[in-house]
Amino acid sequence: MTLFWIILTCVAGGLINLFFATLIAKKANNHFVENMVSLAVGTLLGAVFLEILPHAFEISNDYEQTTLVVLIGILIFFILEKLLIWRHCHGSHCEAHSSNDHLERNKKGGLILIGDLFHNMVDGILITSAFLVDLNLGLVTALAIFAHEIPQEMGNFSVLLHSGLSRMKAYLFILITSLSILFGAVLAYFILDKLQHFIPTILALAASSMIYVSISDLIPGLHKKTSAKDSVLQVLLIIFGASIIFIIHHYVH
Repeated sequence: MTLFWIILTCVAGGLINLFFATLIAKKANNHFVENMVSLAVGTLLGAVFLEILPHAFEISNDYEQTTLVVLIGILIFFILEKLLIWRHCHGSHCEAHSSNDHLERNKKGGLILIGDLFHNMVDGILITSAFLVDLNLGLVTALAIFAHEIPQEMGNFSVLLHSGLSRMKAYLFILITSLSILFGAVLAYFILDKLQHFIPTILALAASSMIYVSISDLIPGLHKKTSAKDSVLQVLLIIFGASIIFIIHHYVH
């Protein structure tokens, strides 16, 4: 039954992300994208501090080791991003958008695909590790991950079009990368089911990845809007995103 929920969640999330990414990339303005990023920050941080870390602490009973893994994970993701392996791109404010050279744009598009495939496979592993602990934790973790995937895939879709791909090929590549999360999830199910003692470590890595994405990638983009109206809206959306996780944590469990 757990495997069923893992597959259903990953497939549904991948298809929903594809739908929103392509629809929004064609029709939505930048303001809507920025609102989605604010919401993603709330869901990511809410999932980390209300669900994922508490479960990791409960399973491991070793707070020091768990927090050490979180710290090491943040450092690892920083190094990976420096190597251009772990690249999140949201909206138009992205290094991948900065060059007008056609060859450079093709290279950027390729890096986006490679990075997104790797990133989504890791997300699948994180989702599975959460489902193996608790159904509610799995759903909350998946919700948080897919919430930040929507603005990311919107950015990736724009980069692929900018690199010279046709709209149909860009759709296809986004679909493949979106569903690569399923491959990582199913693979993790058959491996982690026999290695339960690694689950607290993976949950800690999941927390570190979400913290890193929120702090290093999403929040800096929000600071580009400095008006009082935009700032208040951002705070409200972050609170709303965290509130969704809070409600699920307290009333759905």
